[in-house]
Amino acid sequence: MNEEVNEFDRMLHAAWGRLTRGMSPAALILAWADWAIHMAAQPERCTKAWTDQPPWLAADRNAEHDPRLRGDEWERWPFDLYRRAFETGARWLHGMTDSVPGVDRHHAQLVAFMARQWHAMGSPANFPATNPQVLQRTVATAGLNLLKGAANWIDDARRSALELPPAGAEAFEPGREVAATPGKVILRNRLIELIQYTPVTATVHAEPVLIVSAWIMKYYVLDLSAHNSLIRFLVGQGHTVFAVSWKNPDASDRDFGMSDYLKLGFMASLDAIGAVLPRRRIHAVGYCLGGTLLAIGAAAMARDHDGRLATLTLLAAQTDFTEPGELSLFIDESQLAFLEDVMSRQGYLSARRMAGAFQLLRAQDLVWTPMVRNYLLGERMPMTDLMAWNADGTRMPYRMHADYLRSLFLDNALAEGHYLVDNRPVSLKDIEVPVFALGTRTDHVAPWRSVYKFNLLCDADITFVLTDGGHNAGIVSEPGHARRSYCVLQRARNSPYVGPDDFLLQATHVEGSWWPLLQRWLADRSGPRRKPPRIGSTRHGLAPICDAPGTYVLEGRHPSRDA
Repeated sequence: MNEEVNEFDRMLHAAWGRLTRGMSPAALILAWADWAIHMAAQPERCTKAWTDQPPWLAADRNAEHDPRLRGDEWERWPFDLYRRAFETGARWLHGMTDSVPGVDRHHAQLVAFMARQWHAMGSPANFPATNPQVLQRTVATAGLNLLKGAANWIDDARRSALELPPAGAEAFEPGREVAATPGKVILRNRLIELIQYTPVTATVHAEPVLIVSAWIMKYYVLDLSAHNSLIRFLVGQGHTVFAVSWKNPDASDRDFGMSDYLKLGFMASLDAIGAVLPRRRIHAVGYCLGGTLLAIGAAAMARDHDGRLATLTLLAAQTDFTEPGELSLFIDESQLAFLEDVMSRQGYLSARRMAGAFQLLRAQDLVWTPMVRNYLLGERMPMTDLMAWNADGTRMPYRMHADYLRSLFLDNALAEGHYLVDNRPVSLKDIEVPVFALGTRTDHVAPWRSVYKFNLLCDADITFVLTDGGHNAGIVSEPGHARRSYCVLQRARNSPYVGPDDFLLQATHVEGSWWPLLQRWLADRSGPRRKPPRIGSTRHGLAPICDAPGTYVLEGRHPSRDA
């Protein structure tokens, strides 16, 4: 009977999840109730939040304008009136939701975030009658922009309904325009394909490089077009590069957990590379969640006296989740219980739900600005390789995603020393190999100050780099990329801790891409160059299976409806 009741509850929660895009109604109601009850007991604060505002009809030359409301057009009447009214509302909302005494911190952050989302919907930039640029375009084209915008909306709605990629994404096909660095798949198991890339130099550095990206994305963010592929760049500099391409899971993979990703992903790759290149230590490079996995694996290897790693590189990867940024808004006990029920019905978290969460975090850039450009101005935002990759989403297995959110985000088990690998805890302090850690300045997924906390958890030799850009664009930062710079500071093993603010003061500022810095760092920690190895190892059952990028990366590119 209890199982039947639980199944009914899961069905109900799954239905709610479709309406709320995976957000728990209970979590939202609890947050709003907490805020409203405490706010109702402070009527003077409500009054002051409004009366303390500067006169909204007066020009405020010192106001920090919403980026969408900049330009000479917004300085003329009546558009300056719309802008000032909108900005006055933003300041009032901030006064109403910021630092309300007695409100739970998580509830306060969630209420403030949702208030900002609702307020952003009402921006005068979002409506044709209050956006001077749209009005000017409408007059100049006799309304053709609105007709083009309507056609764009119909096309996007059709593509969304049929689960097709966005317009223009078909120009970036893995294996042709992107993910085209030559190589072979030498290992395939239930979870990964391991790619070994073809050398292009007469000699190579002795130690190979293993690249592990996050499985919430396709691996080829690190192998985009020829000019901005980190993998191709490293191969061209004489490194023997291997990369993990994760399987896009379906309902049959629901029971894959973090331990499976560690064993079938990272450890299986190390075993395969060890067979191809015996007695060679390995430079492990992890991006985002892939970096978190490598940190866990490196700690377990250090605990077990496994010396196969030469260095560890963590790109935009968190290991302490006390301040994980606005992603934490979607993670609490109520939300996780609801999400687990939603996922248990289908066995995974769909790519659409994952994308929806990230769109909320950057609604201005990912929702409202494209909406105005595509549907009101009648323009198509040019598709890029990075945008096409971003639309090529993956699913997350039920068990893995639940374990990941609970053990790392909610319980912060890795940083607190009670994350288990093979039923024994691991500690990042056990890691002794040199570490290259990188954060990106405007990262909404892994804020750089959160990434920086690795310095508190590990006493190894750490080179920390802070680069311009966000979670993806800051990583895809090839030499010659415009407006790129970084700060770098090396901390010797067992040296005193340097806080993030002091890091900004002490670090060396460098113009340009950080890729050459990483390449030199890897080369300096490698042995003498030698003849390139063969691809795979037939003797060890690792004969080449197929050409890169393999087959797993192509799964789910035109998925059936799974939301």
